[in-house]
This record gives sequence, structure tokens and C-alpha cells, in this order.
Amino acid sequence: MGAEVKIYDWTQQPTIIESKPVLCNDVSVCAENKGLFTVMPASEWIEQAKNRPIPNMLFGQLWYENELCILFADTNLGKSILGVQIGNSISLGEPINGFRFDAWKQKVLYFDFELSDKQFEARYSDNFTNHYQFDSNFVRVEINPNSEIPTNTDFETFLNAELERSIFESDAKIVIIDNLTYLRSGTETAKEALPLMKHLKALKLKYDLSILVLAHTPKRDLSKPITRNDLQGSKMLINFCDSSFAIGESFSDKHIRYIKQIKQRNCESVYDADNVIVCEIAKPLNFLQFEFIGYGAENEYLRVPNEKNEEDLITSIKLLHSKEKSIRDIANTLQLSKSKVHRIIQKHEQSIVSQQSHTSETGHVGQVKPIDTHLFNSVPSVPF
Repeated sequence: MGAEVKIYDWTQQPTIIESKPVLCNDVSVCAENKGLFTVMPASEWIEQAKNRPIPNMLFGQLWYENELCILFADTNLGKSILGVQIGNSISLGEPINGFRFDAWKQKVLYFDFELSDKQFEARYSDNFTNHYQFDSNFVRVEINPNSEIPTNTDFETFLNAELERSIFESDAKIVIIDNLTYLRSGTETAKEALPLMKHLKALKLKYDLSILVLAHTPKRDLSKPITRNDLQGSKMLINFCDSSFAIGESFSDKHIRYIKQIKQRNCESVYDADNVIVCEIAKPLNFLQFEFIGYGAENEYLRVPNEKNEEDLITSIKLLHSKEKSIRDIANTLQLSKSKVHRIIQKHEQSIVSQQSHTSETGHVGQVKPIDTHLFNSVPSVPF
């Protein structure tokens, strides 16, 4: 049965100037571009969408293909570490432990506006030797200090144009930008943030991209859960992105991080305040990374430790160690870093040795249980 399509002349008052019947199963007729809008019956939108592939997971349920995603966190919490790790995973076509990956091996364009080449080398080498070998699909981009901005062009306009040129020439479909502040100096108001988000969404649609943008949080109360309001700048940023997740830190262990889902459109909320992803920042050999530990409740990492909490923690570590549990097992059980478990065990053992030295004159010197340090020794110090 035909349907009546009403055509409006929006240059005048909104009066109907023409009316004609069309068959809605004729997509070429039903899909009409009317200036700013494309008008089509809902059923035809669904038919059109059926021909598009289902978006694959790039980083679990946190980032899907064809999404503009924002990852935000405070300074020195590991945004760049995780950003490079995600890019490396996609360039290899291999998942990060603990995170599902459904896509295929492909080129990744990583715009690094944070680190120098030497700082980047330090993170992905063993003290500047035995360097990690990235796949050729992982392409890193940084600002050329010798480039000249064309006359009558401001830096932000020039940067955006060069960003698009690099995407076009590389033919990459995965773009990671580290970080948002470099693209536009002001994002505090809707007037400042809206043009930036419109530009990124336009690039996404034009080149069929999946974009991950790293961003900062302002100073926040670490006793409170992370919310969308913690993203630095206007709420327009979070409103216009497709998805977003954040990194929080454990108040009691400086090496522990948790990842929380903030916004999603392709799935339900999986990693909310009751089920955050718990990780440890570590550097096995020559690759600084997030190591998956498990899941937990966000409030476990927000509470301010008091003397009673610390005593309970030490007691739990001593108990597990007395049962001959390794440092790795204890760390996983209590969701602590291996370095913190090692320090507490070491302090405990030193205390025992000190006590025994005072009683040695009586001939009642006991045997001290050796520390299981072989796993700890394999974990070098972590640069931030």
C-alpha cells in the first residue's frame, strides 16, 4: 500500500507545498536527502543496516569497531601505557589477557603527543637494550618540530588537516589519539568542545574509522567513584562519543589500577561500579603493560586505609605465606601488586630475624622460612 510523503519548503513558513504517493519498498525513493536530513521509514533504515557488518570488539566490551571512544584518567595512571597496549594488540591481531578481541590483524595509527622517542624507547626496552619488536602494522606519529604552519592558518586548524591527511594516506581504520588536549586547547565549554567532537565524528564517518581518544581528568576526590562528570572539560565530550571508560587507582597499592565502563551503546554496562576490571602495571622484560588480575567492586579501591585495615591486610598476607603460597598467588588472592606483597613479607621476615637474634644467647634460635622471591625478581621497577 502506498504512503504519502510530504515535502516541505523550509525556506518559507512550514506549509506543505507538494504531496505525492510513493511505494515505501522502493528504497531509492524512500531515502530522501532533504538538506541536513536523510528521511526514510524506520523499516528501511533497518534493511539498510542489515547490510553493514556487526561491529567487532577491539578491547572487550569497552571499545567496538566504528566507535568514537574516550579513555580518561588522572595524570600518571597509565593512559598511554594502556593505549599503546591496545594498539599493539590490534596490530598483532591478538587479544590482551582478560579482554575479548573479535577483529582481525590490521594497521593502527597512534598519534603520540605525549612522549618523546627516547621516552617511548624506555618503556619498550629492557633498560634501553633488548627492545620490544612492534609489528609493522603499529604506526606511531608525533609532531615534527621543524614543520611550519601555513600563513593565515592557526595551529589547531593545521593539526586537524594533517591528522586527516595522515589517516587518508595510511589507509588505517584504527586511530588512537594521545591526547585530546593537543587537538584543541579549550574544551571547557560546549562552544569549545562541540566543534572538536563534530570533527572527530566526521572523520569517523568519512573514513569508516574506529577512534580511541585519551583524555585527562581534573583533580578529583579519590574517595568517590569515577563518573562521567570526571572527564576534563565540557559534558559535550561524553555526550557526543559512542563509548567511554576510565582508569582509577587503588588508594592502598600504587601499582594497582581498575578500569570502569562509563558509557556504552553497543552493549549493556558490564564493568560498572560493582564489577570493575582490576589490573597491575608491570614490565615483564621489555613491554610496560596492564596485567589482568580479576574483577572487584570499585569501593574496595576507594576507601582510605586506616590502621585497622592495614593490620588486617598484613595478617592476611602472613597467613597465606605461612601456608606456602607464592607471592604471585597471594597478590592475586588479595588483589595487590606482587611488589607490595613482597615488601610486607620481607618486613615480616626481618622482624622475625631481629627477634631471634635477641634470643640466640639462650640457644633457642628458630629457623626462618625463606621468602619466595623468584617471581618478584622477574618484575623490574616500573617507570611512569
